[in-house]
Amino acid sequence: MDIAAHLDLLRADGELLARTTERTGLDAPVPSCPDWRIRDLLAHLGGVHRWAAFVVRSGSITRPSREDTAALFQAPGDDELLEWYRTTHADLLKTLTTAAPDTRAWTFFEAPSTIAFWARRQAHETAVHRVDVELAAGLSSAVPADFAADGIDELLTGFLSRPGRNLVADPPLSIAIVPNDNAAAWTMRIATDGRQVESGAGPADLTVSGPAENLYLLLWNRADTTGCLLEGDPDVLFRWRELATVD
Repeated sequence: MDIAAHLDLLRADGELLARTTERTGLDAPVPSCPDWRIRDLLAHLGGVHRWAAFVVRSGSITRPSREDTAALFQAPGDDELLEWYRTTHADLLKTLTTAAPDTRAWTFFEAPSTIAFWARRQAHETAVHRVDVELAAGLSSAVPADFAADGIDELLTGFLSRPGRNLVADPPLSIAIVPNDNAAAWTMRIATDGRQVESGAGPADLTVSGPAENLYLLLWNRADTTGCLLEGDPDVLFRWRELATVD
């Protein structure tokens, strides 16, 4: 997927998230994030948007300081929170759409460019939390198949390799992820000394196949195995999801 497609989805999902929040209210619990209510989700995601926009505008290739990060994650009270989220979302979109294509700034895994990295990362961050809000509202969620496959790739090859993530397993395990509506597939092997991701569906302790949308939500801990086919040792999925916990 290209930058424009990621920005289109970032725009649509952020706006849908805000509209659904009007339906749930700020005090609604978020089933997929048991420690959160909607206000916590908005504060988190608004902070993430501000953080990403700050990084891109800074032009710095070093990670923002703890002091800067803490300030960016300061959210207002309930009366202003939803409008604050809408403002942070709009500002992020403006920052990413107006930045020069050759902008250089800090990223935390490889990407074709700084803007490509942040457009993709923020699109998936927002999509997953849009699903969270829909779960809180008792609504079903839809994720386009191509975007879901792109998100599986981003999770396995990028997000889980970010600094501070020590993904190891003893005994080792392997899991293949195979969308049945996309040509892509991945095999992740987690050992005592780290993890490796291979392109394609190789031999694995467990192979999980199904629509890319179902696999995307499963891997992000937003859905169970409904619609997915498990071949091999089902305990591997539970072990993998414990090791690769993502909020």
